[in-house]
Amino acid sequence: MNFYLIARILGLLLTLEAVAMIACGFFAKFDVVAGDAEAASMLFLSAAITGGIGLLAIIPGITKTRHDTIPKREAIVIVGLGWILCSVLGGLPYLLCPPYLSPAGAFFESASGFTTTGSSVMTVIEEWPRGILLWRATTQLLGGIGILVLFVALLSYIGVSSKSLFHNESSFRSGDLGLARIQDTATLLLRIYMGLVLACLVGLRAMGLSWYNATCHAFTTISTGGLSPHTASIGYYAEWGNSWLIELWLIVFMALGSLNFLLFIVVLRNNWKRVIREEDARWFLGICILVATLIAAGRCYNDGIHPLTSIREAAFIVVSIASTTGFGTADYDQWPTWAKVLIACLMLVGGCAGSTAGGFKVGRLIVFAKSARNEIIKTFRPSQVFRIVVNGNTIDDSARARIMFFITLYLMICIAATAVVGFLEAGTGISLESCAGAVLATISSIGPGFGAVGPSMNFADLREPTKVFLGWVMILGRLELFALLVLFVPQLWRKY
Repeated sequence: MNFYLIARILGLLLTLEAVAMIACGFFAKFDVVAGDAEAASMLFLSAAITGGIGLLAIIPGITKTRHDTIPKREAIVIVGLGWILCSVLGGLPYLLCPPYLSPAGAFFESASGFTTTGSSVMTVIEEWPRGILLWRATTQLLGGIGILVLFVALLSYIGVSSKSLFHNESSFRSGDLGLARIQDTATLLLRIYMGLVLACLVGLRAMGLSWYNATCHAFTTISTGGLSPHTASIGYYAEWGNSWLIELWLIVFMALGSLNFLLFIVVLRNNWKRVIREEDARWFLGICILVATLIAAGRCYNDGIHPLTSIREAAFIVVSIASTTGFGTADYDQWPTWAKVLIACLMLVGGCAGSTAGGFKVGRLIVFAKSARNEIIKTFRPSQVFRIVVNGNTIDDSARARIMFFITLYLMICIAATAVVGFLEAGTGISLESCAGAVLATISSIGPGFGAVGPSMNFADLREPTKVFLGWVMILGRLELFALLVLFVPQLWRKY
């Protein structure tokens, strides 16, 4: 294990985080609307601590021989520890600046940002300084496409190959990564990502949002994070005459953030045949349309909700949950049980591979569905041979087995984590629905859950150990389980 290499790259990563803190600190200091010198000072102090630790990690490895490649196990350690360190140190502004969060709450809020989960322990968000809330949104901007992919794109000068890092941080298929050198691909993805952020920001500004609010919401929309500078989330704009237009604009960009970002590269190259062949996108959009239609029709018919209101609320909430953004305009926890079951299913699945969304991904659902269909047919046609084809690629038995194992492990972890939350919250009267909702909301990077952690509530009332545990669950889900779990299995590294 090359600890100097690991320390040097993690140090550079923390230095990048410190630079982002400094930028938010300058905003807090010179904000003409509500400048806050104390918030600026705490952001600068946080940056000094984070940057100092980063420099201490870099210095020992400066004189060491640089490698042409990053060995895979070093890459796995960098990915896992990178998210943990960024989440821990990213919580310093919440810990140091009034109205203050506890250490557990600060870690939870920071992990929620960097993993683009969107869960929060802030009770009245407007009480917090605007500079701190901008930092909160910035953590989601950085976490959206993967802070390590941003690192690869911007700091490729460090003298090591980034292929192993890129492979572990993103879910892009290896065949797609051959489009260009890893650094070139990452840089193009970053440009597309920031282009979408800018387009979303300009649109929101044109609809009447201030530059500050438009920026915060744009940062957390494309990243499918969902942290809003308003306690009421997007419901804050419900009384605006053009609120429907704001919601429609956000629906479009939440959906875009849920699609495989490599598709945008393909579009830029006018390879429309490849776009049409992309099953993930068709399934994702189809699922959203189907579930939104069912919920809108059901609430309209059974609950007497006005058709336009029902369609509007269903469309926004379904895309918000399916994209794992978590913005809210309506309290879906008050919807009928059957509708909440559909919402829970959307939470599990999430968006497309290669997107900023969480969940176990639509691509795995496609393989599962096609495998189930084949097994059913085999009961009366046992000799028939089937092929599973997704996006024009044949899925072999080994890949199918890995996908099935991942889905099984994902569900088992959800069940086990629900039991742990129930144990940690014993005596508080928390319901099973709330425990399961908290786990689903964090492991799938959703934000709001059900019951005590539903859209109209938050995670503030949970006990401190529960907040720390759920913070780890967020990182576990964001890294798709294995990149974090392997850190706790050193014997596997010895057999590597």
